[in-house]
Amino acid sequence: MPIVSKTRRQTDYNLFPPSVPIVIDNGASYFRIGWAGETEPRVVFRNIVQRPRHKATGETVTIVGDQDPAMMKFFDCTRSGPRSAFDSNVVYQFEIMEYILDLAFDRLGASGSAIDHPILITECVGNPVYSRSKMAELLFETYGVPSVAFGVDAAFSYKYNQRHGKCQKDGIVICPGFTTTHTIPFVDGEPVYKGSCRTNIGGYHVTDYLKQLLSLKYPFHSSIFTWEKAEELKLEHCYIAPDYVSEARKFQEGTKEAEEKTRYWQLPWIPPPIEVPPSEEEIARKAAIREKQGQRLREMAEAKRSSKINEMENELHSLHFLVKQLDQVEEDDIPSFLSDTGYTSRQELESTVSKVTQALRKARGEPKDEADEFEENTDSNEKYPLINVPDNMLTPEQIKDKKKQLFLKTTTEGRLRARQKRNEEELEKERRNQLEEERRRENPEFYLEEMRAQYKEVLERVEQKKRLKTNGSNTNGNQKSGNVGRGERLSAAKRERMRLLTTAAFDRGKGEDTFGAKDEDWQLYKLMSKDHDEDDERPDSDEAELARLSSRLQEIDPTFELKAEGEPGQASGEAPRVRPLTEEDYKIVIGVERFRCPEILFHPNLVGIDQVGLDEMAGASIRRLPHDDKELEERLTSSILMTGGCSLVPGMKERLECGIRMIRPCGSTINVVQAKDPVLDAWRGASAFAADLNFLGNAFTKKDYYEKGEEWLRRYQIRYNTL
Repeated sequence: MPIVSKTRRQTDYNLFPPSVPIVIDNGASYFRIGWAGETEPRVVFRNIVQRPRHKATGETVTIVGDQDPAMMKFFDCTRSGPRSAFDSNVVYQFEIMEYILDLAFDRLGASGSAIDHPILITECVGNPVYSRSKMAELLFETYGVPSVAFGVDAAFSYKYNQRHGKCQKDGIVICPGFTTTHTIPFVDGEPVYKGSCRTNIGGYHVTDYLKQLLSLKYPFHSSIFTWEKAEELKLEHCYIAPDYVSEARKFQEGTKEAEEKTRYWQLPWIPPPIEVPPSEEEIARKAAIREKQGQRLREMAEAKRSSKINEMENELHSLHFLVKQLDQVEEDDIPSFLSDTGYTSRQELESTVSKVTQALRKARGEPKDEADEFEENTDSNEKYPLINVPDNMLTPEQIKDKKKQLFLKTTTEGRLRARQKRNEEELEKERRNQLEEERRRENPEFYLEEMRAQYKEVLERVEQKKRLKTNGSNTNGNQKSGNVGRGERLSAAKRERMRLLTTAAFDRGKGEDTFGAKDEDWQLYKLMSKDHDEDDERPDSDEAELARLSSRLQEIDPTFELKAEGEPGQASGEAPRVRPLTEEDYKIVIGVERFRCPEILFHPNLVGIDQVGLDEMAGASIRRLPHDDKELEERLTSSILMTGGCSLVPGMKERLECGIRMIRPCGSTINVVQAKDPVLDAWRGASAFAADLNFLGNAFTKKDYYEKGEEWLRRYQIRYNTL
């Protein structure tokens, strides 16, 4: 499986003899590797691994370290995010660690199957023996290194700065790292691990907190606030306030000092095209086009109707001609005469004539006359002959047929009544449309104003009904949407039904259940099943009228815009419509976030971590020392070293000194200094330690690892006083 990285390969690996150790600073954020005795690491890259698929070939590729944006466009990273070998600051994913070491040794210049140089690798304070054992096993078995030594990164940084006069032999090192923060007291130049302290807060949490705050503040730009971008903003803009409460009050009050500390980040913004309202000529032109189209549609409908009437008249004429011919035929010759026409009897022919006549009158818009109704009644009596016959004059079979005929007649009459009602409604609708069209032609401006007024009135009624459904019957303005109980949301009919159900259940729970013994008890079911003509269970005529008016206004008014949900005047509780983004929305304001995010280093409870801050950790380390020596405590607090990436945040030294002074006795000497290079001093201290001639005495071989066992490895510590 190919390994991809933008880190360059060194070419002078073979120039170093096997006695020169390789120094590795295995941090949770960055991996650094180089040669002992040098002041700068040879290879530095992010301690992450990603395994995406190539878009063209589908091959899985392993990307180690920093990602090259120009290269990442060829890979599909949606299903494979960056992974780390660390859990907090402890290595636990050794499969990922192997990818990291493969790339590190390859970029250092190693080309053989084994690494023939001793290894000094850093670890965290109190590293579990399982992690240390697995790391040693990986180096011995996979890479064949001759010997290995483990050391604490913060201790190497302290010893390196002690060598350059930044701190004393007795002191405290505070190391806010990537995922954790450690404090280690030093006595006589050696770390006292029993007094060390750790909290699970670090630079990663500061960056992630900044990313969350900006994503919540600007949800429409959440895709821009990647973790890498948030890290860049943190390094560039964040600082630690001397007093968090007073600093936050300045931003709350909007003082001039707060305005000066606010930073702005303008995102690319393209103004949307300005919509120019149509001119009067354009409106008149569109209205003329719409009128012309409507006229053409009406002409097409009229032509289609005329064609249909002509076809029906021709069919009726041919049927009347066939009836006249049938009158001249003998009774015995009727079946043979009708065999060629498709009819079987005179009754069927006359029924067809009647149906075509009715259809023709309906198409012409003519009402039914009494003769038609009489004819329909006559046909009904002939079709259902048993309906009017008493049951005592019928046989059991005829009674069954009578029930069937009664059912068929009832169903047929119901369909006829429904069809007649629909026809009447259509005629009424057509008549009303014709009247409205005549009114519009007489006075278009007055008609348009009248339609707008009707639309506004009906819209207000519909919105009022929606508010009542959402907020219940409270219309005094004090009730807010979303804060109503179930009883307030129910209508009066539903509340009455709930009361009846509750009463019935309560009564049946008392003594013997006698419900149903009286006829009055069954009235309860009638009351509960009664619909009470509820408005929310039947079609809303106002909404139908609103739809009709909207459609009509869209036809005759080019400037009419259908009212959308979320605009002023909408029903309470409806989702607001998203407004268009302006240039101001693309201006990212970073104000209180500048000091609120790094404040979690001193108050981890801001992000839900119930642990102490940096200043209290120093006091806890002093209290954990095995002996109570006031002079030693004075020496410790007079030489406090800050190292690690987070110590570069502006204001860290002053805030840490102020916080430690608050927990120490009055008059105590407090001196906080920053490391020469908080990021690289750990590797430089380890490089100086490995370059010492006594280094191999602190390392152990593969034979020692397997012979002395895990208990020895648990107690294993190097001696730092050789620096």
